[in-house]
Amino acid sequence: MSQNNHSKLQSQQSVNSVIWSICDIMRRSNCAGAMEYVPELTWILFLRILDERETYEQEEAGALGLSYTPSLAAPYRWQDWAAPDGPKRQELQAEGKMGDFFHFLHDDLLPHIRGLDDPEQNPDPTPRQKVLAQVLSNVERTRIDTEYNLWEVIDRVHHIKDDSIDPTHIFPLSQVYEGLLLRMGEKRNDGGQFFTPREVIRAMVRAVDPRAGQTVYDPGCGTGGFLAQAYEYMSRPELDLLPTDIETLKHDTFFGREKDNTVYPMALANLVLHGIDQPNLWHGNTLTGREDSGELFRDAPGLFDVVLTNPPFGGKEGKEAQTRFAYKTSSTQVLFLQHVIDSLSPGGTCGIVVDEGVLFRTNQGGFVKTKQKLLNECDLWCIVSLPGGVFTQAGAGVKTNLLFFTKGQPTEQIWYYDLSHLKIRKRTPLTLAHFDHFFEVLPDRADSDYSWTVDLGECKARAKAEAKPIRAEAKAKQAEANQLAARLKELKKAKGAGSDEYAGTEAQLKETRKKARELTRRAQAIENAVYDLKAVNPNIQIKEDTRTPEELIAFIEANAQKVAQALALLRKT
Repeated sequence: MSQNNHSKLQSQQSVNSVIWSICDIMRRSNCAGAMEYVPELTWILFLRILDERETYEQEEAGALGLSYTPSLAAPYRWQDWAAPDGPKRQELQAEGKMGDFFHFLHDDLLPHIRGLDDPEQNPDPTPRQKVLAQVLSNVERTRIDTEYNLWEVIDRVHHIKDDSIDPTHIFPLSQVYEGLLLRMGEKRNDGGQFFTPREVIRAMVRAVDPRAGQTVYDPGCGTGGFLAQAYEYMSRPELDLLPTDIETLKHDTFFGREKDNTVYPMALANLVLHGIDQPNLWHGNTLTGREDSGELFRDAPGLFDVVLTNPPFGGKEGKEAQTRFAYKTSSTQVLFLQHVIDSLSPGGTCGIVVDEGVLFRTNQGGFVKTKQKLLNECDLWCIVSLPGGVFTQAGAGVKTNLLFFTKGQPTEQIWYYDLSHLKIRKRTPLTLAHFDHFFEVLPDRADSDYSWTVDLGECKARAKAEAKPIRAEAKAKQAEANQLAARLKELKKAKGAGSDEYAGTEAQLKETRKKARELTRRAQAIENAVYDLKAVNPNIQIKEDTRTPEELIAFIEANAQKVAQALALLRKT
């Protein structure tokens, strides 16, 4: 059942080839789509890598004369039941009975791991055991249909352990998992909602520039992409961090929330595979506060230094979620934006993806008031307008923007950068190189062909001045309406409600009040227009066609002749 070829895997392509061959086995074994085979491979790959990591840690501790207790004891370690020479595996295969392995897996191994954070089974679990239990929290049975197919998957997973990867081609196994998650995010797969293009994440993390000692939070973390990339950025070798800093990064830095039952354990696995030993993730609905599992999040701070997130596009929330927020709206993204602002510590910085509608809508109270909150409580120092098509691969065709803001001071100026001119398609995706000029001008927030600055104070002053006479007219109309209302009361007493004069005055009052309301709405719309934050590049030169009608007719006739000649030539051939 195991692979015959145990040569070293010498490239990323060869490792990916092994992974996709595993997925092929799983697809023919009752795991039809990526949302089925990726979660299945997640827990298998996680147990294999955990065993390898703990074996190395045990050897290292032994060399230093220190004691070491692994998260799993025999026969529950990968080396016992999954490795080709493992004693438990040999025992199960020697029995020669179909179903023995499934019986061990379903009735012994999986319940044991799920119970690692059960106080009755394990009174004092380690942080890693808690994570391990959560990764397998929803795994009661394997999806793979036969023991033979499962053994084949296990053998192939065993072959891609670190010592089978050619050290001359350094390839972190976390990238193997990233590739699997990318499969979930591809168009027509239903996992795209949990996947943000990694180049967008890398650009956002670099722009926010989180540092060791800061806490990082994603309130809708999906598969954990923002947190994983932030860890890689904050622990890069050139920073020359102290061992204590590394320990802090691994245990007390990264926090997140995810509500999806399938994706939550995948996020945990992804973060552990990237080197975060203790991912502090909360399982539940961020917006309603409904908690499924909060054990790993128990020691989380109340406020965070950095927030990096991509709330779901186009989602709608009911009253259960809306009642928890100051400004009511059914828009998931707008409620998430309020949550993010409230979750930032003073001086804390956020990078967030929002769709275009969040920026330009000024006709809905929840949208306007949330943007007022953002601009009053935070310095919105940058908006990047992304090109269309960036999220098409993930199943979302909406136009998107990146917002960067720091809490503590109101916004005075907004610096915009425009990438919307780029043509993004499947074969030409957005890459980090497309952000090169952005990062070149970002430190000074300099103006260029693709960047400009909007003075929010000037915009508010202009809007107020434009709305002022309309508000004055509305006030006058309201005063006139008040006089008419008083006159109506007098007429009712003197002549009764059935008189012609009463009816005429009543109609006049109704019309005057209507005009007052219309004027007030006009003035409010002018003032609300300040909160249309959509990027409109003032540097774009619109080419006008200056030809006269006669010149255009001549051009059309000339080209029509060319088309007729070409058609005639085609007919002859």
